Amino acid sequence: MTRNMDATVEQPKRFRRLLTLTLAAVLLAGAGGAGYAMLTGGFGGDEPAEPQPGAVITMDAITVNLADGHYLKMRLALQATKDADSDLNGAKALDLAIAKYTDMPIGELSSAAGRAKAKAELLEQIKKAYDGQVMDIYFTEFVMQ
Repeated sequence: MTRNMDATVEQPKRFRRLLTLTLAAVLLAGAGGAGYAMLTGGFGGDEPAEPQPGAVITMDAITVNLADGHYLKMRLALQATKDADSDLNGAKALDLAIAKYTDMPIGELSSAAGRAKAKAELLEQIKKAYDGQVMDIYFTEFVMQ
């Protein structure tokens, strides 16, 4: 009978040990998930939505002096976001375009890759200047001579 009694006492000890280990594993997994969420900003559901397109603001053509006596005539259009101010002014964008392209060698703009790189850099500057109210720019005219 002693043997039977030892087996009965042994079962609750095993059960408590198993329960303790299971609870510890669950708590560690929860703490790990919470730490991941805090460090990465969430589990992917909190990503900001892409801005929705709003009005397109067209501007007059401008002429910019390139390097070595060449010039560039360009016309810009700004793709505003849906939430942009209704009185969005293109003056900052034109000023940034003039600063970007003035004295640029014509060779840098002669290839599609060079134009795309310059446009991407200008777009980044314009997005910052307009606090995200502009989501894209379009060249509606781009003539070099």
